[in-house]
Amino acid sequence: MENININKNIAIKLSNLNKSYSKKQVLFDINLDIYEGELFGFIGKNGVGKSTTIECILGSKLFDTGEILVEGINIKEKPIEVKKMIGYVASEPTCYEDMTGAKYLEFVASIYQISPQIFVKNLDFLVKKFEFKEEDLYRQISEYSHGMKQKVCLMASLIHNPKIWILDEPTVGLDAMSANELSLLMKDYVKHGNTVFVASHNIDLIAKLCDRVAIIKDGKIYNIYDLKREPSLRNRIQNIFLRLYQEKDKDDRSISS
Repeated sequence: MENININKNIAIKLSNLNKSYSKKQVLFDINLDIYEGELFGFIGKNGVGKSTTIECILGSKLFDTGEILVEGINIKEKPIEVKKMIGYVASEPTCYEDMTGAKYLEFVASIYQISPQIFVKNLDFLVKKFEFKEEDLYRQISEYSHGMKQKVCLMASLIHNPKIWILDEPTVGLDAMSANELSLLMKDYVKHGNTVFVASHNIDLIAKLCDRVAIIKDGKIYNIYDLKREPSLRNRIQNIFLRLYQEKDKDDRSISS
């Protein structure tokens, strides 16, 4: 069950969020409070609203009704101010492939108005963290493997030291060592008072990493589980997830027959 913690500040607040595409509604009264300094997991099958929820938080998609506050700021009223606080990693690497890795990261840093000194310091840290070869930084991104492109996107999402880090399927394309390093980085990131919101199909990863996790089904929040308060849930969350969706698939078959 969800742990209501009134002592923590809320980093991201979704209130009665509804979103439709044409006549098809995909989000139904989504309510979530994500606290500062927590690692929050978001799981569900493809097409149930995970990425749409994230895109609404980012301000990249308009929503029909409801409210989204990021650090108390309304995304509709001050979208630029909100975006400055967020680092985002999409499920597929998205970057300007005609640039070199270094030029692309420099370009992203310039958008956030990062000083040259801070940029060099942050770049050096991230290159070491993701074990990115210096010579690869000066190759065109179009020449990179999928995993290298994902690493560049991860570095770009952190180059401005965002207060909130949002990741959508971040381990796709990463080798085991890089995925492990990313997990450690997420854990370390929240220790400094930052917030991580991660959506993933990798339920084992979510169960090991996250403080709390929400399961979304058919555009609705099924439940929120406090894994920090009830550690035994870490070993049960996958079975809970599978049982929920197996029951859904069974219901769908009954309706179609």
